[in-house]
Amino acid sequence: MPQAKAAVLRQTNAPMTIETLDVGPVAPGDVLVRVRAASLCHTDLEAIEGALAVQLPAVLGHEAAGEVVELGAGVSELGIGDRVVLSWNPHCGGCFYCERAQPILCRQFLANGPKAFHFDGRPRLACDAVPVHQLMYLGGFSEYVIVPAQSAVRVPDTMPFDRAALIGCGVMTGVGAATRIAQLRWGDVAMVIGCGAVGLSAVQGCVLAGAGTIIAVDPNPARRQLAQAIGATHACDPAEAADLARSLTDGRGADVVLEAAGAQAGFRLSVGAVRPGGQVVWLGKVAVNDDVAFRWGSLMQEKRITRSSYGGAKPQTDFPMLARAYLDGKLKLDEMISARIPLEQINEGFAGLKRGETVRSVVMF
Repeated sequence: MPQAKAAVLRQTNAPMTIETLDVGPVAPGDVLVRVRAASLCHTDLEAIEGALAVQLPAVLGHEAAGEVVELGAGVSELGIGDRVVLSWNPHCGGCFYCERAQPILCRQFLANGPKAFHFDGRPRLACDAVPVHQLMYLGGFSEYVIVPAQSAVRVPDTMPFDRAALIGCGVMTGVGAATRIAQLRWGDVAMVIGCGAVGLSAVQGCVLAGAGTIIAVDPNPARRQLAQAIGATHACDPAEAADLARSLTDGRGADVVLEAAGAQAGFRLSVGAVRPGGQVVWLGKVAVNDDVAFRWGSLMQEKRITRSSYGGAKPQTDFPMLARAYLDGKLKLDEMISARIPLEQINEGFAGLKRGETVRSVVMF
C-alpha cells in the first residue's frame, strides 16, 4: 500500500495540514494515479470555509492531472504510464438519469457524493487507520489518489500536466456551457458575466462556437483585459453591460448570456441583458439556501434559463478534444495560470484566490 503526502482539511475555516496518508486498496475497476498537478478552485474554497458541506477529515482538490501507476482488476481501457485528466463525475450508466444522458444527475453519484469517499461509498485514503474523505470522488491535493477507471481520462502525452489539470473542471464547465448547453450559433452575440477561470473558459467556448460578438463583463479591469486577450471582442463593467449589449444589437440584447460570477447581481443582469427568446446559462452559484430576487418583467418574452454544473461534460471525448485544442493553439490555457506552487504553499494559494488575486494557482507535485 503506497503512502502519499497530502493537504488534509480537518476543520473548516482553518489551515490545511500536510500529512502522510496510506493509499489503498486498489479494488477491481480502480486506477491508482500519481498526481502531477492540481489547481485551486472556488469550490474547494467553499469547502474550506464551510459553505460546502464535506465530511472531515478530507483531502480536497477536484481539478487534477497525473499518470496511471496501477490498474485494478478488470481495467483494460487504460495503461500504466497513461497521462490522464481526472473527472469528478463518475456515473453508473444505467440509472434513470444516465439513460437520459444526464450523468451529472446519476443516482449513485448524488447518493455517494455527501459521503466524500470513493464512488462505491468506501474509503481509499487513511491516516493512522482512520479513513480520510475525498472531495468530489478525487482528493487531488494528494500525491496519489485512487479513482474509478472512468474518472481517469487519457489525454495526449504531450499535454503539460499543469494545463491539463484545468480541463477537469473550470475549462470543461465554461467551454461546454458555450458549445453544448447554450447551443450558440455562428455569428451570435454572447455575453459572459464574470471573468474567473470558468468565465474565461466560457469566453473561449464562445470563440470555438463561432460567436460573432463576445462581451466579457467583470468589475476588475485586469480580468476584462485578460478576457479580451483570449477572444472577447468587447469588455465592460457590470453597470454598463446591458446597455452595451443592446447598443450592439439594435436594442434587442445578447442572444446568449452565460453567468459565471456566482453573484445575485450577476444572475439579475443575465436575464436583463439577454434578448427576447434568448438563452441564459447559469454557471455560478450562491449558497444553497439563499434567495435570489428578479423583476418579473425581466423573465418574460420567452427567455430560456438553464443551470449547468459541468457544461454537459462527456469527459471521455471532451477532455482529449480540449487537450488537442490547446496543443493546436485553439484553446488558451497558459494565460489562466497565475502561479505554480508547491503543496506546502496551498493555504497561501487559497488566501490569494479568496482575495481575487489569482485566476488559477496550480499545485505542482
